[in-house]
Formats: sequence, C-alpha cells, structure tokens
Amino acid sequence: MLLLSFDGDGPMVDLTLTDAVPANPPRTAARLHSIDAMRGLVIVLMALDHVRDFFHADAFVFGALDVDKTNVALYLTRWITHFCAPTFVFLAGASAFLHGRKLDDRMALSRFLFTRGLWLVVLEFTVIAAAWNFTMSDVGLQVIWALGIAMMTLAALVWLPFPAILAVGMLLVLGHNATDGIKPEMLGEWAPLWRFLHAGGGVRFTDDYGVWVVYPVLPWIGLMALGYAAGPVFRQEPETRRKLFTTLGIVLIAAFFILRGTGWYGDPRAWTEHANVLATLGDFFNVRKYPPSLLYLCITMGPVLILLPRFEQLKGKFVAVLLTFGRVPLFVYVLHLYLAHVLMFLVSVALGFPAGTAVGLMSNGKAVAALGWGFPLPVVYLVWLLVLAILYPACRWFGAVKRRRSDWWLSYL
Repeated sequence: MLLLSFDGDGPMVDLTLTDAVPANPPRTAARLHSIDAMRGLVIVLMALDHVRDFFHADAFVFGALDVDKTNVALYLTRWITHFCAPTFVFLAGASAFLHGRKLDDRMALSRFLFTRGLWLVVLEFTVIAAAWNFTMSDVGLQVIWALGIAMMTLAALVWLPFPAILAVGMLLVLGHNATDGIKPEMLGEWAPLWRFLHAGGGVRFTDDYGVWVVYPVLPWIGLMALGYAAGPVFRQEPETRRKLFTTLGIVLIAAFFILRGTGWYGDPRAWTEHANVLATLGDFFNVRKYPPSLLYLCITMGPVLILLPRFEQLKGKFVAVLLTFGRVPLFVYVLHLYLAHVLMFLVSVALGFPAGTAVGLMSNGKAVAALGWGFPLPVVYLVWLLVLAILYPACRWFGAVKRRRSDWWLSYL
C-alpha cells in the first residue's frame, strides 16, 4: 500500500502547465481531505486482502479470481482490493506535486522524493520482508518497492518541463503492454533487469537468497508521473475539479469496456465466454495486475477519479475513521502486517499447529495450506475488523504526534 504522507496544501487557482514546480506559488492552510479519505479507504481494503493471505484456508490453494474454482464472495473480496495499489501510486504523484508547490524549490522536492523513495526500498528489503515471512531468506518486491522506485524516478522527472512529465507517464501506461511479447529468456544476461522493469518473476542472487518481483516498476513509474501531472487539477475550484475528474473517469471506464470487449489491446490475458453468466463476467473483469495492464489501470482508476472529488463533501464518523488511517499510511502498512502475522502465529499455536507454520508463509504457502491451516471467509472478515479496531487508536495517536511536531524523521514514518 501509499506509504508516505505528503501535505496537500494549496489554494484553488488556475495553473499553467509550463513547468514542474512553478515559482512563487500562493499558499493557504487548507488541505484537500479527499486525498487522505480516499487513501484511508484503500488502506482499509488493503488490510482485508492481507488478512486473507494470513487466515483464509484457500489463500494459497487457488487464485481467488479463478472463475473455475472461486465463488462470488471470494471473487469480490479479492477484486475490490485491486483499487489499492493504483490509488496509492497515483495519489503519491499528485501529493508530490502539491508538496513541491509548498516547498517552492525544485532541488528540495527532488531530494525529498529520492530520499523517501530510497527509504521505502530499504524498508521493503528489511522490515517489510520480515513482516511477511518472519524470515529474511527471500524477499517479495511488492507495492512498497514499486512506490520507492517510482518516487526515485520522479525525483529526476521533476526537472523536465511539465508536458514532458505527462508524456512520459502516458507513454509508460499506454505503451508498456506493447512489450508483453518480450520474455526474459530472450534477453540473456539482461533477463533479471527485464524482470525488475516489466516481466516480474524470480531473480536469485545466491543459492540461499533471492527476490520475487511481484510489482515490476515501469507501469507504476508511469502512473505516478500521471498523478504528478494531475496535481494542478487538485488546485482548481471544486466544481471544476469534479467535472474534470468525472469526465476522465468515465473515459477510462468506457475505454476499458471497448478495449476489453474487442480484445484489441491493453491486457495479455484474453477472456472467454462461459456457460455461467457470472463466470463470464468474472473472466471479463479478471485483468492482469502483475504488472498492471492498461485495462487494469483503466477499470481501477476510472472509478477512483469519479469518487475522489465526491469525498470532499462527505462528513461523519466513517469519513473521520478513513482520515485517521489515510493520514498515516506507512505507519498503517507496516503495523498491520506485523499485527496480522502475529495473530496468525498465536492462533495457529493455540490450535496445535507447529510453531513454524507462520514462518516463511509467502514462500511456503502451499505447504502451510496442506497442514490444514486457514478458515472460511467469514472468519477472515472478523479478523480483519479486529485488526482495524486494534490499529485505529494507534493511528489516532500517531496522527496527533505528526500534527503537533515537525521533527524531520516523522516524514519517514
């Protein structure tokens, strides 16, 4: 999930698109709560997906989107979490633009993005790897890694003219599926690099240590660049912002249905018609996430862009809860992984499973499932609610700390 919290400050004014960080921006104390609220919503959904990994009986038995094996409840539980990673990455780009306006210093923004991106990559290889597996033997490079690399790349892109940043984002998002036919095996000694950039898969450094590239970075770099390019929209008048995002969201959804229906371009996995209508629909919407295909990004970012400006008008306790989670995203991400994994360990030991059941789960999931570990989906939902209930007061406390203090190290948490 996002994992650094940028400030979304700035007045609602028209901006020209001639430079990455225009000089002398006007300032205001107003904050766009829609960014934090949307981020909070997808963090809550992300926690559901990860709790399912730790507690669902079939998490490592078959794919939740496999229409020949899944059921409606499981399919929807998995599919709804597709919104998480694209939202985090896009909002990270938009927040970087807004933070750059606040800094009014291109060098400071570039340094900010590079150091925080590097920090995220370090976390993925250490703290987060340990949270997933309770061991450091192998590392899965997931969303934190992708965010980190994308931020480090954006640190260089902000030196380009603004239209060039938009062009890079569009080229990577629209064009990366044109390279689907390039397989790592075709590239010889360059194969590992292509796995990191686009193909994904395992890369071994020694017999005892390797990585599994779950999130190849090229399309995520493109999406973050597009989020940065969308930054000026967040500074428009609310009604203008609503119209622009709604129109763009509708265009993306329409593009999904047209391209997916024709099978012309945008996803390497074709859909097929099944005897069951629900199975056909499930196959139609089962687009590739690793790496995210163009159609995956269309059907996730389309609804997000439509919902985003509408979060500005929402109030009440539910939105307050989302804001609490959305203002400390990295804190939530790290903490929820350790909490869910510790709960798995405690429950498994209490039920008589070997103590090592919770160790190396991401590498040995099938072996753990073969032991009989796991629960039906309703239990997963109960554990998810328990995790959120435990995290909430901790997030309120840490959010209050960040509001009261301005220590430099707090921006890394």
